Amino acid sequence: MIRQAVMAAVFLSASSQWALAQSKDGEFYAGKSINLLIGYAAGGTYDATGRLLARHMPRHIPGQPVMVPQNMPGSGGIKTILHLYSVSPKDGTALAMLSRSYPIEPVFNPQIAKYDPARFNPIGSTSTEVSVGVVWHTHGVTSLNDLLTRQITTGATGTTDDTGRFPTLVNNLMGTKIKVITGYPGGNDVTAAMEKGEVDARFGWSWGSLKSRARPWLDEKKINMLVQMALEKASDLPDVPLVMDLAKSPLDRQALELLFAPQAVAWPLVAPPGMAAERVALLRRAFDETMKDPAFLAEAQRLRIDVEPVTGEAMQKIVERIVAFDRTVADRALVLSAVK
Repeated sequence: MIRQAVMAAVFLSASSQWALAQSKDGEFYAGKSINLLIGYAAGGTYDATGRLLARHMPRHIPGQPVMVPQNMPGSGGIKTILHLYSVSPKDGTALAMLSRSYPIEPVFNPQIAKYDPARFNPIGSTSTEVSVGVVWHTHGVTSLNDLLTRQITTGATGTTDDTGRFPTLVNNLMGTKIKVITGYPGGNDVTAAMEKGEVDARFGWSWGSLKSRARPWLDEKKINMLVQMALEKASDLPDVPLVMDLAKSPLDRQALELLFAPQAVAWPLVAPPGMAAERVALLRRAFDETMKDPAFLAEAQRLRIDVEPVTGEAMQKIVERIVAFDRTVADRALVLSAVK
């Protein structure tokens, strides 16, 4: 009986502390706004996902602040990463939809990506993802082997993000002849360029995004699927080759695992370093509740945005695993992704 009484007292104390924290955070957020930075241009899936969260997540935050999306494209998403890391306020009034490659950018782009990925506070990801490489149907390319003797161009937002790094990786693994054309603000701009004939292909295109935003191209066979870029195949792409199968040694396979681990946190909502743990926990709970919100899920379905959420805690473990990779693996990954 004494033990039960003690446990009850502890429970009541914890409940009271939680209620007090909720009250304080409600007072903090009431009448405030949260600036939601989006690392890419308007119109793409990063943008659509961020704006979807901005419409629904505030209902689950005490005080119900307004969440204001702001696009900040640049340097393949690194501009937003650095802003959130060094400039944004650390009180819970700033969040960002970062490039999924943020955990590995300091390894592959150390001159610009001067930050520690593990210091960020992941809030959650709406889903995992498989990326693909596709080529416009008029070029007569139907497999990666065709690119051993034929050159194509692919559009990219930068040489170091997925759209630039992935085709370079294929070149280095196979000896293919893919020329990367950089400078596009976002994935939608690359897609439009492919349709207009400015470039021949797009790599690093999220399969979920492609299915939702370019379904007619799939149905009308206007694009040929060349490769899947992830640790495992998408269940609905059983016949499209997986990049992991191109590894020629155990070291190469580990390097590819490092490169594609970020696909497990495909649409990362992240808070800056230095935030109070209690406020991080509150935002994580709000995100988790949003992922179960019928109104959110209904709109996500209308927008054809996949929802298979990854919690902030799970994201943190993935990031910690990525940054702990052995230096020899990171060096091999650098070689495989280096422009020659």
